[in-house]
Amino acid sequence: MSQERDIFFMGLALEQAKLAALQGEVPVGAVLVLEDQVLASGFNQPITHSDPSAHAEMMALRSGATKLSNYRLPDTTLYVTLEPCAMCCGAILHARVKRVVFGAFDPKTGTAGSVTNLFALEQINHHTEVHGGVLADECGQVLRHFFKERRA
Repeated sequence: MSQERDIFFMGLALEQAKLAALQGEVPVGAVLVLEDQVLASGFNQPITHSDPSAHAEMMALRSGATKLSNYRLPDTTLYVTLEPCAMCCGAILHARVKRVVFGAFDPKTGTAGSVTNLFALEQINHHTEVHGGVLADECGQVLRHFFKERRA
C-alpha cells in the first residue's frame, strides 16, 4: 500500500471522527476500504446508541459486513483515527480484515502495540497487518481539542 493512499483514506476517517464530535461522542472515525473503494465508514456512537460496543471500528465493520452479506471481510483495510482497543481488535481478527491502519497511538487502551499487541499473538489463526501513526498528529489533535473543550 502506498503512503499517499493511506493518508487519503485516513483523511476520510478524520472526517468521520469530526462527525462523532458534533454528536458529543469521543471523536474517533473509521473507514473500511475494499479494492481502493470505501466499502463502509463509521464513527464512535456508544452514547447515542447506549451501546458500549458502538466504537467507530465496530460501526464500519458492521456496515461493511452487511453490504457484503458476509461476516468475513477478507482483502479489506480498516483505517481508524485511534489505535483499536481489545474489543475492536478481536472483531477485526474475527472478520479477517487484511490490514489495519491507525492514526494516534492510545497509551491507555491501545492493543495494536501500545499496551499490548493482540495482532502479534502467534496462537491466533489469522494475522492482520498493522501500521500505526498515519496522520498521528492530526488524529491526536482532534481528540485533544475535544477533551479540552469538554473540560472548559
